Amino acid sequence: MSRTTPTARPLRARRRPLGTTGPVLPPISRRSALFGLGGITVLGMVGCAPEDGGGSGEGGSTRSIEHKYGTTEISGVPSRVVTVGLTEQDYLLALGVAPVGVREWFGGHDGALWPWAAGALGDAEIPEVLPVESLNFEQIGSLAPDLIVGINSGLTEDEYSTLSGIAPTVAQPADKADYGATWQEIARTIGVALDRVDDAEALVQDIEQQFEDVRAEHPEFAESTALLATSIGGEAWAYAEGPAPGFLTQLGFKLPEEAAALFTDENREPKQVSLEQLEVLEADVLLVGVYGDEENSVTNQTVFQRLDVAREGRYLTMPEMSRINGALSFGSVLSLPYALQELTPRLAALADGDDATEAEPIPAE
Repeated sequence: MSRTTPTARPLRARRRPLGTTGPVLPPISRRSALFGLGGITVLGMVGCAPEDGGGSGEGGSTRSIEHKYGTTEISGVPSRVVTVGLTEQDYLLALGVAPVGVREWFGGHDGALWPWAAGALGDAEIPEVLPVESLNFEQIGSLAPDLIVGINSGLTEDEYSTLSGIAPTVAQPADKADYGATWQEIARTIGVALDRVDDAEALVQDIEQQFEDVRAEHPEFAESTALLATSIGGEAWAYAEGPAPGFLTQLGFKLPEEAAALFTDENREPKQVSLEQLEVLEADVLLVGVYGDEENSVTNQTVFQRLDVAREGRYLTMPEMSRINGALSFGSVLSLPYALQELTPRLAALADGDDATEAEPIPAE
């Protein structure tokens, strides 16, 4: 038995635009712009293989999960799970459960699984892909889920109500902005939902240790500033919150003071930066996600090339569909180990203070 206890919250008139808290995630009409090895490593550490969705699981305790729209109670062990957030499939796979339905974000990969997650799928069936633009309730219902997960989402109260009529549904946390749950929070919440709390905590501790190890190996990161920016159709955006800025912070980097001054609202939402203001992108290390035609990227503008960060070679472009950009955007328990492996040496090359040291370019795919 599972039930949901609603709380009194006003119904929002419209969905909050994607990208208000994510690193490389724009409004949904431009979703591909503005929010492998790691998966195998994490699965090996947890010691459980993905389960094929094959009907409701039995056994397990009854758990209660509080979220934006109330409290959801889950009994037994869910086995047919649908994800309607943007990244929860990675967490399910890391905890040994193959989702039966996954909401596509970007990338266009089979089953909406990037390489680090596809490697963790094993022999389980590739999940059915749900559209990101709007929820297809009929499609979701046809998958006969026993759990629906939307923690990294912007579910409206109406959407949540409809989904919870299909199966127990876990929405985004009440104390965060939409799409604002941290990777640790997502992992622990899904651990509760799957009755695998210890495994989820082991995942969190393992990845936090990986960050600690990199910080110890590169103390120069703590003495440097770093900024995440994007070029979307030739327009520059700067970010303070989300998985990618959080990745840099967890490595010890600080946000440059001039950039930090941009973010005055409560959620520190992404800010567009005009060409006349590009000096605000100055940092010891600058990562730029490039969306749209690369020839029109802000990084190719003369005014950008005159910045110290450009003249001294302290920036790195991340093509939209590159694995590194995907890994940073997902910021999940499967993608973070991959990002650490691939980005750490590049960041070290940018932060070493030697203009002659060049970071290895990021492949387009």
